[in-house]
Amino acid sequence: MARMARKKSESGIYHIMIRGINKQMIFQDDEDYKTFLGVLKECKKKSGFSLYAYCLMDNHIHLLIRENGEGISTIMKRIGCKFVYWYNMKYERVGHLFQDRFRSEPVESDEYFLTVLRYIHQNPVKANLVKECGEYPYSSYKLYFIDSILIDKDYTLSMISLNQYRDMHKKQETSVCLDIEESDTKMNDNKAQLLFESISGCKSKEEIQEQTKQDRKQIIIQLRKAGLSIRQISQVSGLARGRVERIIYKK
Repeated sequence: MARMARKKSESGIYHIMIRGINKQMIFQDDEDYKTFLGVLKECKKKSGFSLYAYCLMDNHIHLLIRENGEGISTIMKRIGCKFVYWYNMKYERVGHLFQDRFRSEPVESDEYFLTVLRYIHQNPVKANLVKECGEYPYSSYKLYFIDSILIDKDYTLSMISLNQYRDMHKKQETSVCLDIEESDTKMNDNKAQLLFESISGCKSKEEIQEQTKQDRKQIIIQLRKAGLSIRQISQVSGLARGRVERIIYKK
């Protein structure tokens, strides 16, 4: 079947979504996140695109980009090839990391631009990883409050003030924007319990408490890589949510 032609944005602005092949994790550790951001910075300088927002989730990525010269397909190919080359070298793997071609939607109005901006930054909140946008370390939300060469914030701040930017992120975005299907991001609690028992070798919450601190840490990390949410890890392990978050985000 022939691929559908990508819808062209008259404004040059696109909401981009990339996902891991076969729903696999893209980012295994902090180095992976930081390397992808470094690739973004390098490719931004090379391609000349404007970057208004990003959010790096475990198994998918959101970007809000304006093409300036190079087309969006060329931009995304440059980013993808550079990161995947590094990733495959690190993990001694071959082949694709991202599933199919990237998905995109044109952003043609100021109103929808702000909708997508908030939607991207609220992804970790929606996934129950954090309570507020500013708590998540791998999105561009906090870069609007500091000097950053990665994010082009002037365009956003020509529409709204910084206070309005802060306030709008406190309101839940209810619009449906480009994203992976809900069924791909959620795991039912029964499967989460079975994965916990398989990965940890424990049949109860009490048993994991008997593990060494280092063993518990590795179990938590493996559960996260297997796709459990922080809420589910806390629930199946009996560990406090804050403790799970500190392990995962290395606080």
